[in-house]
Amino acid sequence: MTRRRSVPWLHRWSRFMIAAIAGLGALTTAYLTIEKFTGRTPACLASAVGQASSSCADVLSSPWATVFGLPLALFGFLAYASMAAFALAPLAVKSTQNKELRSQLENGTWLLLLAGAIAMSVFSGYLMYLLWFKIQAVCLYCIASALFSLSLLVLTILGRSWEDVGQILFTAVVVGMVTLIGTLAVYADVNKPSTAGGANSAQTASLEPSGQPTPGVGWQITTTSGESEIALARHLKQIGAKEYVAWWCPHCHEQKQLFGKQAYSEINHVECDPRGKNARPNLCEAAKIQSFPTWEINGKQYQGVQSLEELAQISDYKEPRNFKNFAEQPH
Repeated sequence: MTRRRSVPWLHRWSRFMIAAIAGLGALTTAYLTIEKFTGRTPACLASAVGQASSSCADVLSSPWATVFGLPLALFGFLAYASMAAFALAPLAVKSTQNKELRSQLENGTWLLLLAGAIAMSVFSGYLMYLLWFKIQAVCLYCIASALFSLSLLVLTILGRSWEDVGQILFTAVVVGMVTLIGTLAVYADVNKPSTAGGANSAQTASLEPSGQPTPGVGWQITTTSGESEIALARHLKQIGAKEYVAWWCPHCHEQKQLFGKQAYSEINHVECDPRGKNARPNLCEAAKIQSFPTWEINGKQYQGVQSLEELAQISDYKEPRNFKNFAEQPH
């Protein structure tokens, strides 16, 4: 009598486990997407005032959190939902009724699961790089998503018997390279070096805040303003330019440092965090602000820190441009 070969428990339950993890990821990203579209504050941001809160908010409002004008979380939701669909699709066909179709669906969806898990893991790895080295903040949502993606990859590889290991390696190389190249292309504009530096680029670090921000206010401006900075600030105010900011945003502080204390007092800035001083979150919601700082000049929005030269060009500023691009160290 021929003994039937037993199926490892992981192989029996792998699709259900993949669907469950993908479901958690879909719920998380759906929540973040809804909060972004409605202009509300995600739970981890509203719970407390402090570094953990501001770090999470800094990540979710950064330029990297928006792709093609849409929240990155929306694309995450689509990815997780697709993974859940791939995992459960073959289970909708009973093997006793249509064994051939069930087999075709299983083989096809395993390849799709493998490609999807690799792409999500590579993209999550890049986001972790941004988190630690670019944004330099901690976001529990981002870390959880990275763990979800890695778990999906592990379950996809170990959750079935792959007859050809080379197929896994080949798929990993091709999909990984395509994902990485595509990611770098999507974020090319965000990652391009700022033109504010020039010969003084070594002084960039002096613009960055140190220590904890004063709740509701932010960090103190430590730089001084020259005549050109003050003239540009008054010009921006005269033409109705607005800067949308959040008190906990370090990039907003960098923008303040570029102007200096005297000049920045002339800027029409709108505080978007309801916990901030003189907050006007309704204006930020109406303007559909997605990251901080965001400038609104002549009806157009410009995200991220702008050099004074860029602001002068955008606003058609005609006066002398002898700007101090970087903070002066106090003597």
